[in-house]
Amino acid sequence: MRTWKSIVAASLLITLSAAAQQTAGPSSSSTTPASQPTTSQTSQPAAPPSTMDQVVDRTIEREHALTDFLKTRTPLVETYLQNLKPDPQLGPVPSEDHYFLGRMDMGENVDRRDYLSKDSSFQNRLMGGFNKLFKFEYQPLGFSWMIFADREDFDRSHYDFRYVRREFLGDVRCIVFDVTPKKDAGKGRFLGRIWVEDQNYNIVRLNGTYAPRPKNSYFFHMDSWRLNLIPGYWVPAYIYSEEGDFSYGAKDKMAFKAQTRIWGYDLKKNDKEDELTQIRVDSVKDESAAAGDASPLQAERQWLQQAEDNVVERLQNTGLLAPEGEVDKVLQTVVNNLQITNNIELSRPVRTRVMLTSPLETFSVGNTIIVSRGLIDVLPDEASLAMVLSHELSHIVLGHNLGSKFAFNDRMLFSDESTYQNFGFRHVPEEETAADKKAMDMLKTSPYSQKLDSAALFLKELAARGPQLSALLTAHLGNNFTDNKGGVARMATLMNSGPALDPNKLDQIAALPLGGRVKLNAWDDKVELIKTAPVAITSARDKMPFEVTPFFPRLTRITAGGNTGNPTTAANTEQK
Repeated sequence: MRTWKSIVAASLLITLSAAAQQTAGPSSSSTTPASQPTTSQTSQPAAPPSTMDQVVDRTIEREHALTDFLKTRTPLVETYLQNLKPDPQLGPVPSEDHYFLGRMDMGENVDRRDYLSKDSSFQNRLMGGFNKLFKFEYQPLGFSWMIFADREDFDRSHYDFRYVRREFLGDVRCIVFDVTPKKDAGKGRFLGRIWVEDQNYNIVRLNGTYAPRPKNSYFFHMDSWRLNLIPGYWVPAYIYSEEGDFSYGAKDKMAFKAQTRIWGYDLKKNDKEDELTQIRVDSVKDESAAAGDASPLQAERQWLQQAEDNVVERLQNTGLLAPEGEVDKVLQTVVNNLQITNNIELSRPVRTRVMLTSPLETFSVGNTIIVSRGLIDVLPDEASLAMVLSHELSHIVLGHNLGSKFAFNDRMLFSDESTYQNFGFRHVPEEETAADKKAMDMLKTSPYSQKLDSAALFLKELAARGPQLSALLTAHLGNNFTDNKGGVARMATLMNSGPALDPNKLDQIAALPLGGRVKLNAWDDKVELIKTAPVAITSARDKMPFEVTPFFPRLTRITAGGNTGNPTTAANTEQK
């Protein structure tokens, strides 16, 4: 009996991981015309439908067109999941977490390739030895059904559609339908509500579950959002999943929240192929007095820069690094403040870039500092950001160079999904200690010297939540913020100098929820800062440090110039 129960429990988790691994990330404001596909819509659009039955027919047609269009795409998919437990003061809080990152092939047989190593992958840590069962029975269901209402059979033969109302989602007026599977339509059919935009009749939101469930497995509830990032299509961007009942006497013991982001639909790896046809370079000769062979020191620096450029380019090509943009400029401003006030002069400028993943991570390659989107999301203010950047800047100032071996270009020739196995930029403990000390010296003479209490509180919140958030706090390329037991391993002196952490003090915001600062364009991977109005904190439960929350983007239509009408906001607003 115990063995049978274990198999059932594992099967439930198998379906969870397969279903949860089907989502993605926020939007950006522009897409270049060259990267936009040709739409399936003709120059002479069909007459607008005059009845709700015709609206349903047009919606079914557009859903099948989207399915066909995405068959050639292989976006990245990231799922971050937090299991929950009740807390008498804070309500449901994370008890443990899980993380998955991979590339999804959306062809005829939906499949995925893991970016994480086999031992630390999402399904292994959740399900032990059930890989074969997961791969051949549950994976296609999870991937296809969380993005589409029904990948194969979304039609009137399998579903009933009931008009509910008209409703605005952001700037987009939608027609809302309840969708129910017909009797004997089969297992795993969509059951819930869809929102259809009223111009081209594309589905922009799915909310519900799948029913009836197969034996020994479980379908979870999901709220799936799509964004109009290219003309004619609304592409799946992110999905929120949640289960759990914390009411008195509830028998359902399973409780979790999960965010899934999808991005990298239009990764451009060969943009430079036609440079010779676009640019003519005449033969020139450098006749300056400085022309000549590089000195040994110059050669060393050029070698390190070659390695740095190789790594940055490879990370961007694999979909893990955002193109240069406005968020980099914000990070760069903080770095400049630290350099100027500390009279730091380097042979080359320091660059900053954004990694697109959720785990809290930062590292440096040559003179480039890379900070993860998830870390930027949860930092409470600029002083906390300065604390993070000062540590990496200290590694650069102290000459702790890593990655010079990547100046050899053959080391860039690996598959995208093996990136984490081929790259690594972790410093030895002695260098980490030296960087902490140097960073403290920088911060004391910086514009942030009187604002470091917030940075200390952030580290204390990390220490308090660390044991329950091992996946979020596991760095895959750089050094971890915490040790194996969840204790803070970075800038401990600063943490110990700060005020006491008090959840009941409503004006003390030590860390933000995930998704509150950076939005990601699922089509071209560009990132920008979210612009939201402050929301008042009325109880300790409103703080939600490091927690998963639902997505609620403001939907807009792309304009003729390739821009969305208004910025899209993600799940959370900045808390003040």
